[in-house]
Amino acid sequence: MSSSPASELIHRAQSRARKPTTDPPHPPQPGAPMSRAFRNRIPFLLVGIAISALFFHTFPIVADSSEPSATLPTRRVLLEDSSYATKTTSKPDAVRVPGGVKGRRKRIVVTGGAGFVGSHLVDRLIERGDSVIVIDNMFTGRKENVLHHLRNPNFELIRHDVVEPILLEVDQIYHLACPASPVHYKYNPVKTIKTNVMGTLNMLGLAKRINARFLLTSTSEVYGDPLQHPQVETYWGNVNPIGVRSCYDEGKRVAETLSMDYHRGAGIEVRIARIFNTYGPRMSIDDGRVVSNFVAQALRKEPMTVYGDGKQTRSFQFVSDLVEGLMRLMEGDHVGPFNLGNPGEFTMLELAQVVQETIDKNAKIEFRPNTEDDPHKRKPDISKAKELLGWQPTVSLREGLPRMVSDFRQRLFGDSKGSLDGSLSAE
Repeated sequence: MSSSPASELIHRAQSRARKPTTDPPHPPQPGAPMSRAFRNRIPFLLVGIAISALFFHTFPIVADSSEPSATLPTRRVLLEDSSYATKTTSKPDAVRVPGGVKGRRKRIVVTGGAGFVGSHLVDRLIERGDSVIVIDNMFTGRKENVLHHLRNPNFELIRHDVVEPILLEVDQIYHLACPASPVHYKYNPVKTIKTNVMGTLNMLGLAKRINARFLLTSTSEVYGDPLQHPQVETYWGNVNPIGVRSCYDEGKRVAETLSMDYHRGAGIEVRIARIFNTYGPRMSIDDGRVVSNFVAQALRKEPMTVYGDGKQTRSFQFVSDLVEGLMRLMEGDHVGPFNLGNPGEFTMLELAQVVQETIDKNAKIEFRPNTEDDPHKRKPDISKAKELLGWQPTVSLREGLPRMVSDFRQRLFGDSKGSLDGSLSAE
């Protein structure tokens, strides 16, 4: 039985109506209800803000003045008195406390501080109340020279070679590190000139990084075999650049050049001292320098060795005088260079006679051929140091030599009878 077209259309429409839909219902639009919720919360938010503002206005938070400031400088703490601070607050860019400000404990590094001169300098700095860091590779330095400071909280000893960089935070740098006697600096001449050049570069770089004042201990050897007598600081010298002593002589000349270039180019505060022959307790017994040679030989009942005819001259200063000059130079306002030495001039034969008078009148003298590039004359003109530093030596050779003899006798023979402890009270 066939159905009519109208009934077929009705059947299809009913089938579609009964078929469930597979499309998901549309999500509700969130905008309207969320906006209504936010509008409902606004009054509560405003009330909370108002309560908070009222609370902090009524009970302000007062900072505890006992707590340290979070903006303290991390490098150099500048301790100024009230008058100085008042004068400089209007010009903050000009505030710079120099290394010579008195009344303030300084943190100081001394390279070569376990050596002969360095250890005496450390004694004075510790006595003054400073905090001292000694850097020494112990090639010529001796721990015994600073042993009496090891328990001092203001003293620190670092075994380190200045040829390698080091990072420290200090106010002043005394750069003494370098073998100073012919026996030692000729032993490894390449290492000697590396110490003078690379070591000085590293210490100048440290001074630049931390804004520290830098003092270089140069030498009278920069004058070589001088054609001017006595030697003044303006004299350029007469040095053999390829001789056996050149590693030391030219090395120190380069160190002076580097110091002045850092001063002019980077604004580093530098000081340059040209040290003449120095003697005293704690000298290395067999370092080859004439005073220690004569004293050790006379104590051992050996002939005193005079090289050449003995007419070459030297000037000898006691170590306490040198230390005083170095400290005045560091604390002063002048760059230098400054001659630091005793203008009292002795021939080698005259020195031998003083040693005979002090130790053994029967001590013999033995002549040997002179060494290469040995200067014939050496005498400082210290007029500049007298005028600008107010410094001059006070200990004569005949006063200072017995103290050195007592120290050598004790170290050679363990004889403490009549010996002194090597302190610098002879003045």
